[in-house]
Amino acid sequence: MVIFKGDGDPHPWTLPDPPPWRQFDGGPLVTYTTEDDGDGSRPNAVERAVTYRADAREVELVNVAIMLRRPLLVTGRPGTGKSTLAYAIAHELGLGPVLRWPVTSRTTLQDGLYRYDAIARLQDANLSSQQRPAADIGRYLQLGPLGTALLPTEAPRVLLIDEVDKSDMDLPNDLLNVLEEGEYRIPELVRIADTVAGVEVGIEQATTPVRVERGLVRCHAFPIVIMTSNGEREFPPAFLRRCVRLDIAEPDAERLEAIVRAHLGDEALAANADLIQRFLERRAVGELATDQLLNAIFLTMNAEQTGVTDRYGLAELVLRHLNPTG
Repeated sequence: MVIFKGDGDPHPWTLPDPPPWRQFDGGPLVTYTTEDDGDGSRPNAVERAVTYRADAREVELVNVAIMLRRPLLVTGRPGTGKSTLAYAIAHELGLGPVLRWPVTSRTTLQDGLYRYDAIARLQDANLSSQQRPAADIGRYLQLGPLGTALLPTEAPRVLLIDEVDKSDMDLPNDLLNVLEEGEYRIPELVRIADTVAGVEVGIEQATTPVRVERGLVRCHAFPIVIMTSNGEREFPPAFLRRCVRLDIAEPDAERLEAIVRAHLGDEALAANADLIQRFLERRAVGELATDQLLNAIFLTMNAEQTGVTDRYGLAELVLRHLNPTG
């Protein structure tokens, strides 16, 4: 049975056995309650998920990445739905809210794994004995999105590492060992493991803490990792070798119609066939994103509220080339 179908409809599915070289034994499984009760019911996330239209190639490569327990490196122009793919997978497979890790040039591996508030701990240590909270290092630790995704849960979480190409030169190589081994250590807990074996720590998007034993976090079900890139840099060969690569092409006319129908309905599609054609012609000579077309159609459907009578003129307000030379 196909795991991810790409049609936006949740369905029963079974995670197949991993390859022998990608099996993980994260110890006792952990459970926790997410901020939205684990059903991914945040309206914007659901809207993004159910309106995404994956083509056959995308469906194939998503399932290959799930089968092989490898990250999916998704490239493509802005507006092609690279990030939205993660929400579509999480919604269709019922895997809870997406764990999103936005990357910048200052992002380090530890930002994704965990945060340790040493300053707050020092401040608490300087309080009087009556004011000082109970000695518990876990209150100063918070797992990040990558760290949370690697917890030993029965079903995998979906992790979106967004715009990984914006990172500094070291981050892709730093990610290699963590994603290869499916585990990491928290040094602050390893140092006290002989006296305090287990510590409860906070985690991303959750209302309940989880217990970390002897400072080691190791996954049970390898997370579904979606890494997006706008192609702003090259990645090391060792990093690329460990990824399944997907390049999302700009949607053609048929797929654009499906996207418009999913977002705005059949009536909007029928009334704006000319705008879709106009969009395709303008995109051929300069960079345009699909959400610009959706914005243009939405504006023309609500023209009376803008005070603009020229339908094409209204659309031109948002159908502007993203590249200055286009």
